[in-house]
Amino acid sequence: MFCLAKQSKNLIESRRLMQTGIKLLLSTRAHPESNTTLKDPVRQVFISQSNDVFTNLALEDWLFKNHDFDHKHLLLLWRNEPCVVIGRHQNPWTESNVPFLRENAINLARRNSGGGTVYHDLGNLNCTFFTRRSRYDRTRNLNIICNAIREATALNVAVNSRDDIVLDEDLKISGTAAKLGKDAAYHHCTVLVDVNECVLHDALSSKAEGVESRATQSVRVPVKNLARISPNLNVSCLQEAVGWQFLRTNVFGEDEGFEAASNQRGFQMIRPDNDWYPGLDHLRQEFYNHQWIFGKTPKFKVSKTFQVPNEVTSNDSKGHLSFDIEVINGVVQDVRVQMSPDLLDPELIDLSEILLKLDFNDRLVQKFSDLLSVHSADISEAKRNFLVQCLDEMIGKFV
Repeated sequence: MFCLAKQSKNLIESRRLMQTGIKLLLSTRAHPESNTTLKDPVRQVFISQSNDVFTNLALEDWLFKNHDFDHKHLLLLWRNEPCVVIGRHQNPWTESNVPFLRENAINLARRNSGGGTVYHDLGNLNCTFFTRRSRYDRTRNLNIICNAIREATALNVAVNSRDDIVLDEDLKISGTAAKLGKDAAYHHCTVLVDVNECVLHDALSSKAEGVESRATQSVRVPVKNLARISPNLNVSCLQEAVGWQFLRTNVFGEDEGFEAASNQRGFQMIRPDNDWYPGLDHLRQEFYNHQWIFGKTPKFKVSKTFQVPNEVTSNDSKGHLSFDIEVINGVVQDVRVQMSPDLLDPELIDLSEILLKLDFNDRLVQKFSDLLSVHSADISEAKRNFLVQCLDEMIGKFV
C-alpha cells in the first residue's frame, strides 16, 4: 500500500488500474498494423512472478529481442532471491567475495548490460525500462522512480551526476545500467528498500590482492535502505508506486495524472517460462552457464612475491619466489615464475608448464598440488609444500 494517508485517493485509483491490468491476457508479442512509431506509445507494467535471477535476466533479454517498442513502452518490475549481479565487462573475483557466495549458496550472475556490481535480495526492487533506442532517456526513467518515492514517502531523493539515485544528496539507494541495441534499448536500475546490508557488505567485499585488470571497476559509495528512514515503506508499496508513476508519465517526462494513466495497459503479472516466452529456457541456460559468468571475464593478471624460508633452501640466503599468472577466458594462459636458483632446478621441473591451461577456479590450488606431486619426485616435501602454500596465499582467498 502507499505509505501516507494523504495518498488514499491515489491508492484507490492505482488498485483499480492494477486489477484491470492483471486481468488482461495480452500476448507479449505486439502485432502492429503499421511500421509507424507512435508519438507517445502506450505504456504497460509487467511484474515478473519469478525470483530467480537467471530467469529474470533471460526475460529481460527475451523482451529486448522480441518485443515491439514502436507502439508500446514497457516497465518490467522484478525481484530476486539473494544474488550478486556483475556487469558485462567486469571481473567476478575482484567485484565480489566468490568464496562467501559459494559457501552461502548465493547466486553469482553476469548481466548483458555494462555498469557496476550490485547485490539483490527480496528487499530490492529491480526496474527495467524498455523503449525504442531513439526514445532512450535515462534521466526520465530515474525521475519516474524519484517521483514515485516522493509520492509514497517524505524522503529527499534525487538523481546525481553519475545517474545514481541518492538520499539526502550522498547516500546511494539505486545503481543504474543500460543496453542499447540497433532498434531497441533498455535501462535498468535497482532500488534498495529493505536489503540485508550485512550480507550485501560481505558479498561485495572481495579479498583479491595483486590483480591487474582493465575490467570495469565498480565505484564503492555509501548505500542506504529506504526503509531505514521510512519504516512503513516496503517493496510491494514501492513497486506499485513506481508502476503507477510510469503509467502516468508520458514520453516527454510529463506527469499526465490519473486520467491519462487509465488509458494505458495497466499492470500485468507475467509468468516467465517457455509457454509464455518460447525459447526462454535456452536463454536462461546461457546466463546460468559457467563460461558466461566466469569465462567472459576480461583478461587479468595476478602477481605476488614471496620470501623463501631458510629451512626450505637449507642456507642463509634471502631467496624469493615470484608468480605472475595471466588469465584469459577463465583459463590460465601465461605464467611467469622467478625464483632463487637454489629453490628448484628448472631442468627438473617447470612450474609454468604445470599451471598452464588450468581453469582459474577454487580447485586450481589442489590441481597444482596434485600435478606437482606427480612431476616433482626429486624435490623435497618441504619445497613442494612451500610452493603450494604460496599459490594458495596468492589466490586462495578469492577464488
